[in-house]
Amino acid sequence: MTALLAPYPIGTSGQPWGESEKAAWLARQSWQRSYETDVLDAIERLRSRFDVSEYGRLNYVPASYPLLAIRSRDWRDDLPTMLVTGGVHGYETSGVHGALRFAEQHAADYSGQANILIAPCVSPWAYERIQRWNPHAIDPNRSFRADSPAGESAALLALIAPLHGRILMHIDLHETTDTDETEFRLALAARDGVAFEPGEIPDGFYLVDDTENPQPAFQHAVLAAVAKVTHIEPADAKDEIIGSPVVAPGVIRYPLVKLGLCAGISGARYTTTTEVYPDSPRATPEQCVAAQVAAVRAAVDYALANAV
Repeated sequence: MTALLAPYPIGTSGQPWGESEKAAWLARQSWQRSYETDVLDAIERLRSRFDVSEYGRLNYVPASYPLLAIRSRDWRDDLPTMLVTGGVHGYETSGVHGALRFAEQHAADYSGQANILIAPCVSPWAYERIQRWNPHAIDPNRSFRADSPAGESAALLALIAPLHGRILMHIDLHETTDTDETEFRLALAARDGVAFEPGEIPDGFYLVDDTENPQPAFQHAVLAAVAKVTHIEPADAKDEIIGSPVVAPGVIRYPLVKLGLCAGISGARYTTTTEVYPDSPRATPEQCVAAQVAAVRAAVDYALANAV
């Protein structure tokens, strides 16, 4: 995407936002869909087969949001644990619905083989507003660290703290959308008082591996499964995807812990972040959800086959 974009309508060029700018940004956000209907009701239907727990609650005016986790009913400490997270960025729809569909249709398949722990919608306020940040203009997916300023991140960290180092696989489900370029990166540059640098939105599915713990065979196994559902993003003319060097077809790497990213929270041997492109003319919303489910299943299967 190379078209010139209008300056973000909040803030003064070169100056980071203060409280008045954050308040002006918050006033622009509007309720667009229901966390209760889309997520809580779906989880309620799973209670007969799984244990469901409230691991935190976000009290944001005018609503209070319970944060729910789904876990295997036959949990055993001698089994490997697989962590699935979705909706860290609330606007990334297929991550939420992919996690829920995996829970509904496939999680029970691993009974007696693995413990499954799913946090399907980490950021419910942002889910309802199709937004990247929480109401304090904080990105939860840069805030997974001690003393996190994001309640969403702090709650998830507390949930998995007793399991840290005992989780074998963690897959975090995301999307890269056109609005990353037209809204969210513009807002980020304005919030931080820096110049906006236009980029390109990749048309296809890709994965983010961990610079500090690369697992190329694991990433390949996940992509091979997803390729049966939707197309994999090729490298661009610079041999990059979204500004990062491609280390294998469809794979880039970030230092997950250093950047405060969700996929770095567990100390798992196998970690990945999915990125699907819902605005592609070559993919439907159903394909995006199915791709997330395929990624989770492949990730669990690979981790089980390579647990030793």
